[in-house]
Amino acid sequence: MEGMTDTGARAQIGALRARMGEAIIGQREVIERLLIGLLANGNLLVEGLPGLAKTRAIKALARNLECDFSRIQFTPDLLPSDVTGTEVYYQGEGGGEFRFEPGPIFANLVLADEINRAPAKVQAALLEAMEERQVTVAGTTHKMEPLFMVMATQNPIEQEGTYPLPEAQMDRFLMHVNITYPPVEDEVEVIRLVRAEEIAAQQGAAAAAAETHAPIPQEAVFAARREIAALRVAPEMERYIADLVNATRVPAEFGDDLKRWIEVGASPRASLALDKCGRTHAWLAGRDYVDPEDIRAVVPDVLRHRLGLSYEAQGEGISPDAVVAEIVRQVALP
Repeated sequence: MEGMTDTGARAQIGALRARMGEAIIGQREVIERLLIGLLANGNLLVEGLPGLAKTRAIKALARNLECDFSRIQFTPDLLPSDVTGTEVYYQGEGGGEFRFEPGPIFANLVLADEINRAPAKVQAALLEAMEERQVTVAGTTHKMEPLFMVMATQNPIEQEGTYPLPEAQMDRFLMHVNITYPPVEDEVEVIRLVRAEEIAAQQGAAAAAAETHAPIPQEAVFAARREIAALRVAPEMERYIADLVNATRVPAEFGDDLKRWIEVGASPRASLALDKCGRTHAWLAGRDYVDPEDIRAVVPDVLRHRLGLSYEAQGEGISPDAVVAEIVRQVALP
């Protein structure tokens, strides 16, 4: 591999990616973004139409990784305690006591399905756990597991009965990933894959096939994180990251279009996320240094949910991706 020798962690993460690729056809970018979120110790907001393998992707990750998986189906009547857990009173022979019953947030991988269907209090409880990696109930703090990632999904076409995430809270997601329709060739492969799975299930072979591969241990993720933390980032690349984010704050210096389109720029969280995701992208590519292509590969996912577009931009139908593309075009390469 270019610039870096193979390692145990690299081989195991590569095996994890390959196994996920066997279960998910036509969504290679989703697999890569899931791995980046996992290795960068962040959380993902995934947006796409129903049926585009959002749930299947994180289930494939959980199935092939040594971890606990939890799914929360968000609904308008959900309560914060339904997510975080609550104190339950137990009556015993020697008297009664309150015990904490952990909610579904206490898992290694958490799928928060249709997060925009839950009211603000529930969203805030989830996002607090994501940010602080802990939950406080009845004055007692309960820590999350060292391996912890939330993948929250949104359906972009349904607006009735939804509670859109505030922009300030969306900033807590490491990346906002958009999923689009797969190419026709990939869709043919999807049909064949699902048909083969149905046949295997009817023949009782699905369980036996799943047992042929031992799950990837959590230590592989922690080892990969240590290697990613040691990656070299040149001062020129650090400046390039800062310049990209700064362009969202002073758009007038980068052209009249950006001046009209951007109302609010990105916070320093964007710079930190670009650094983390850029280093992780470089590591997955087999390099021990970050180059501009690593930053450019992840910048749409890092910035698209952190930009406050003007009414003029929204009226003209300008998408966040179009704004990010213009920023990349205007900011000089190092």
